[in-house]
Formats: sequence, structure tokens, C-alpha cells
Amino acid sequence: MAEENSQILVTVGILGGTGKEGAGLAMRWALNGYRVVIGSRSEEKATTRAAEMNEQLGGDYITGMGNEDCAKEANLVVLSVPYGAHKPTLESVKPYCEGKIVVDLTVPLQPPEIMSVNLPEGNSAALEAQEILGDGIIVVAAFQNVSSVKLKKLDQPVDCDVLVCGDDVDSKQEVIQLVKAAGMRGIDAGVLKNAVAVEALTPVLLYINRTYKVKGAGIRITGVED
Repeated sequence: MAEENSQILVTVGILGGTGKEGAGLAMRWALNGYRVVIGSRSEEKATTRAAEMNEQLGGDYITGMGNEDCAKEANLVVLSVPYGAHKPTLESVKPYCEGKIVVDLTVPLQPPEIMSVNLPEGNSAALEAQEILGDGIIVVAAFQNVSSVKLKKLDQPVDCDVLVCGDDVDSKQEVIQLVKAAGMRGIDAGVLKNAVAVEALTPVLLYINRTYKVKGAGIRITGVED
């Protein structure tokens, strides 16, 4: 556990934390001093997956709960679900997210055309999340362009940047610290509306993966010093 993060008291609740990207982030944050709770529609699935991750990590780092309890327990909520589950998940946890930051990882992919940009009715998943949750909850968009293939390699930094969009400067900085704890560099990419462009990069990266036969293509912002 990193010494500089050892006194962090933030509990991160990951809705959809049993999935590949959510699980990868959960383990990275747990190893860097955050208390981590993973959520699922099925509490049993969440507790089973948490036990598997704890075995992999060699300690009692992560707790599994149903999504609603996960949101209640968390100081900061991360949403890592497929777009089809985006709206119902947010509606189910809205009462427990009041006054908190919700980090939305969702990309509005439209299977089977997952390598083509799809703009949802609200222009982006993050903007739709803010509309659903209301003004008492701060939505920050991040991590949409990060491959789970790279996240699961816990002993290695992830070779890409994370674009962070939101309308509250302090909240974006808090999320940028989460990015750093997960082994990446966070870049302030402006207001939440800019998530339209960030989400749209994911199908482009999926196309690049297929065309160039690579796993986990990412992005780097040049000209910005660490």
C-alpha cells in the first residue's frame, strides 16, 4: 500500500464493480489506500466477486454489496455499467448519492455496431446521468478510454491518459487523484459537455484495436508536463 495514500478515508463504491473495468479499478484503488466496495444488482454476485479479488490481492481489501447498499456506503460513487443498465441503475441509487460525486465511466455503445460512434438522446451518457441525478449530485466523466486488459495488470502502470470532464473544478481534481491512484495520468478536459467527445473516442479505439490487431489501445495527450 502506497504510504502517501495510507491515510485516505474515502470509501469508493463501484456500481457494476463485478465487471472487467470496474474490478480492475477496484483492485488498483484498494492497493493504494482507498476503502473499496463493489456493487451489483445481485448482492451474492458482488460478495462472491469481492472474495475472488481479495484472494488475488492476498488480503481483505474489498467488500461486495447490492448496488443500493454500495451507494449508501460510499463517499464517492463510480458507475461502471453497460449503457443498457445506465438509466435504471442511476434511478435506483439516486436517493443515496445526494451530495456526492458520481464518476461515470459509461460509453453509449450500440451493439452490434460498437466500433461506430453512437450519440444517445441526451448527447452523452454523462450528461444523461447529470439530468437523472439532478443538481444535488456532481457527475464527473472519466475512464471511458481505458482498457480492462491493462487495468488487470496490477503491477504495471497503465500506458494512457484519462480525460476528466465535469462542471465542478474541485470534484474534477478529486477524480484526477483517483486516476493517479489507479496508475494513470488524469487530464482536466473541461466541462461535462465535453464528455460527448470523450465517450465518442471509445468506438474509435475499438476500431483501432481490431484494425491493428492490438489489445487496449489508449490515448496520450502530448505537450502537457506531468
